[in-house]
Amino acid sequence: MTTTLLLIIAYLLGSIPSGLWIGKVFFHKNLQDYGSGNIGTTNTFRILGTKAGIVVFILDCLKGTLATILPSLLGIHTISPALFGLIAVLGHTFSIFNHFKGGKAVATAAGLFLGYSPWFVVILGILFLLTFYLTSMVSFSSIVCAATAAILILVLPFFHIIFVSYDWLFTITILFIASFIIIRHRENIVRIRNKTENIFNFGLNLTHQKHNI
Repeated sequence: MTTTLLLIIAYLLGSIPSGLWIGKVFFHKNLQDYGSGNIGTTNTFRILGTKAGIVVFILDCLKGTLATILPSLLGIHTISPALFGLIAVLGHTFSIFNHFKGGKAVATAAGLFLGYSPWFVVILGILFLLTFYLTSMVSFSSIVCAATAAILILVLPFFHIIFVSYDWLFTITILFIASFIIIRHRENIVRIRNKTENIFNFGLNLTHQKHNI
C-alpha cells in the first residue's frame, strides 16, 4: 500500500507543469501558444526569458530527484528508486494537470539521474554543455546525452565505474528514457538534418542552423 501511494505521489510530482503555471501566473502567457508550444525548459527560455527558464529547469529537475529519493527517505528499499523517478518522468510528459500533455522529459530525467547517481549526472552534464557550446542546440545536446546515457549504463557497471554492479531496473529505466527522449525529439532531428533547427545565440553553431534566439 505504501509503495503504491508513493508511486502515485511520484506521478503527481512529475505532473506539476512548472513552465505552464509560471507562464500563466507571472507572465500571463500560455507557453503552449508560443514558440514550439512545449512547456519545458527550452521553450520557457525562448518565450519567458533566462530567469524563468532557469527556475523551470530547477523545478522540473527537482521533481525527478525528489521522486527518486522519496522511498529512501521513508525507509523503502525493496524496489529500485529508479522506478519512482521513471513515474515522475512519465508524469512530466503526460501531466494529469495539463490534459496528459507535457514536456520532453529531459530536465526531469536529469533529476532522476541526480537522485540515483550524482556522478552520472556530472558526466552527462559536462557532455551536454560541451555539445551545446559546439552546436548551440539544446535539442541536439539532449539527444546526444540520451544516447550516451544508454551506452554508459551498459558499460560502466561492467567495469565497476560509478556503479558497483548492475541495477537492472535502473538500466531498463535509462534505456527506456533515452529512447523516449530521442523519439520526442524526432521533429527536431528532421530540422537538424535540414539545417533549420532553432538555436540559442550561444556557442559555435558548427552545423550552421537557423538562428532563433
